[in-house]
Amino acid sequence: MNAPDHEPIVSIPELLAHALELETESRERYRDLAQCMALHNNPDVAALFEQMAGYSELHARSVEVRAQGYSLPAIAPWDFKWNCPEGRETPCLDDVHYLMNRRQALELARHNEIRGRDFYAGVAAFSPEPEVSALAREMADEEQEHVDLLAQWIARELAQLEVLLEDLDPPHIPE
Repeated sequence: MNAPDHEPIVSIPELLAHALELETESRERYRDLAQCMALHNNPDVAALFEQMAGYSELHARSVEVRAQGYSLPAIAPWDFKWNCPEGRETPCLDDVHYLMNRRQALELARHNEIRGRDFYAGVAAFSPEPEVSALAREMADEEQEHVDLLAQWIARELAQLEVLLEDLDPPHIPE
């Protein structure tokens, strides 16, 4: 793992502020995508993106619970410590198409969870503060659980596709 291009995260409040922004931005982007898919008459993917927004909302609430008793710093958008222009779990709009299917949407969500996991793993690896590293490792493990769950959902989608593509009445060709 390469060292980050910025100073490491050195306090629990700073880590929690990053985590809260990550989940809040993820929720907002998934809701935007759900609305876009609904507008383009893609209800299955719209429902999936709305479901992902709901999960991001739950994760944001979990971070808020962890943050109780801390005074989180106000961080300007350009001062967040991730190596990309947007949050680590924020879907990149370049990867979205109004005709995308559920599997593609799940792949996008899985990719975002991997980016979130890698962000927390990087914080764990490079923070000089043991408490920050421990919490970041715990958060990376939670993100890995999300990655694994999405991989299961993707496998289920692929299995359903195989059933749909199976010819239940193949042509009979005499030998």
